[in-house]
Order: sequence, then C-alpha cells, then structure tokens
Amino acid sequence: MFEEVGLIGNVIILIASLIVLNKASDFTINNSVKVSDITGFGKTTVGFVLVGFSTSLPELSVSIFAVFGQGSIGVAIGNVLGSNIANIALILGVCFLLVALKRSRNESFYLTMAKEEIGSLYFGLFIASIIPLALLYIGYASQFIGVILLTIFVVYMLQLSRVKRFRDEGALGAERRRLYDYVLFAFIGAVGVVASSFFIVESVSFIAASMGVPAVVIGATLVAFGTSLPELATSINSVRKGHLDLALGIIIGSCFINITCILGVALLASPFTINMAAFSNLAMFSLITNLFLWYFLSSEKLTWREGTLLLVLYAAFLIISFGGYKP
Repeated sequence: MFEEVGLIGNVIILIASLIVLNKASDFTINNSVKVSDITGFGKTTVGFVLVGFSTSLPELSVSIFAVFGQGSIGVAIGNVLGSNIANIALILGVCFLLVALKRSRNESFYLTMAKEEIGSLYFGLFIASIIPLALLYIGYASQFIGVILLTIFVVYMLQLSRVKRFRDEGALGAERRRLYDYVLFAFIGAVGVVASSFFIVESVSFIAASMGVPAVVIGATLVAFGTSLPELATSINSVRKGHLDLALGIIIGSCFINITCILGVALLASPFTINMAAFSNLAMFSLITNLFLWYFLSSEKLTWREGTLLLVLYAAFLIISFGGYKP
C-alpha cells in the first residue's frame, strides 16, 4: 500500500504508527475506566463489550473482505480461530507475566472481580470453546449456523446491558453528565488503535518484502498477528495501569465477539456450506487454550507460571502450524 514512499518512508510510518498506537490505547483505557465508574458496569464488562468489540474491527474487516472480496470463507474462519488463540495464549500470557513481574517470584496475584463479571468471563470462554467443537462434530458450517451465532451475540449483549452495580449518583453528578463523551472517546481511541495497527502491519510488510521475506510468510505471520495487535496494545496498557480485570474483559470479550458476531456475519454472507474438517487443528488448539484459561481463572490466583504456560502453548501452536511449511 505504501510502495510509493519507499523504504525510508515506511520506516517513518512505522515509528509514527507505534507512537499513535501507544497514545490511542492509553486514551481508550482511561476513558473506559471512566465509563465503568460512572455507569456501574464493572471494568470487565466494559472491556467485554465496548473495548472488546472495537478491537475486533480488524477481524471483522478481514472476514468481510475474505468473503466478499475473494469469496474465501476459509480465510475468515481461519482468521477468527487463529486470532482467538493469539488473544488467549499470547496476549494474556504476556499480561499475566507483566503482573507477576511487579511481585516477588513466587507471590500469587488474585482476581478481584464481582461474581457477575466472573460469570461473563466463563460464559464468553464457554461459547468460544463449544462453538468450534460443535462445528467440528456437525462437520459443516452454513448460513443457518451464522444466524444462530448472531442470535447468541445479540441476546447476550442485551443480557450484559442489564447487569451493573449501584453507584452514589450524587457523588458522580458532574461526571455522569459527561458519560456519552467518555463512551465516544473510548470508541474513538479504539478506532485509533485499529487504524494505527493497520499502518503498522502495512509498513512492516513492505519493509519485510524489501528485505526478501516471502509473501506467504508475511501473510501467515505479520498480517495474522496484526489483527490481534489492538487487543495486545489495549490489554498491556490496562495491566500497566493496574486493571487486569479490564484486560481479561477485552480479551475474552474479543474472543466471544469473534466467534459469534464476526464468524456469524462471515457465514451469513457466504452462500457456501463449509467443511469444518480443514480447521480441526485450529479448533482443537482454541479449545485447549480456553480450557487452560478456564482452569487458571477458577483457581482465583495466578503466578508467573500460568503466563509462561500460555506462551509455551502459543509457541507450540506456531511450531505445529508451520511444521509442514516448505519455503
């Protein structure tokens, strides 16, 4: 996309995009926390809905382009499952390690979330786990499946909108009047994260191609990772600011949205019935990472070991995925 500006121009675009990514993610987190404080929705719920949906825009655009632009629903399904694996194994692995680094080597850190928010995380993980497994069992995916997935998405979003904590309205009177501003700012920040991520992927891809890296390798690594870059940036900034609950909401919310809304839209737009056997490895790896995270959350305390294990799982996924690749 940026061929006309040359190598030096792309390096400048990359540096500028990284700066914008950092500032935009910081802006998103600050305003999301304000939305949580004013509305009474927990940070996990705000991350699940507001930030999670916003940071899933790259997966949505890739899926729509894959179906309408190239007629390849397989690219859309692979992108959704691959992004979910990266979200949990890579991004949460990094987040857990960052939290652990602030403590002594063997000290555990505990999750401090309301019961309803823990329930949201479990339900999101359950849906993200069971749907790929169910599709493998059925053996195919179709437009009818797409309608079911979109229905699950809409119903659960409505359910989440009814769950919130009570706040002292007098103490938040002045801030409450700015609620819509904060929601808008959080969304604008998330769009900035998505846009800067796109520029990063495009510029890095050009730089890599200029250095002789094959296009297939660029597509399978940089572009695939690029769709998860917004979640990575916002989650790491959340953890740096002490909001692990917000990071969990962003990641699991993004996984839930990917598997219901985004996959649902892709299937609904495709006239073809899809054989799911080709995605068995992706679906099983997605299930494994989700089960590990489910176990970690149920223990209610985490250490550096859980973050390390998730990163090892992601490394194993990459090795298995590229094990049969021949340059």
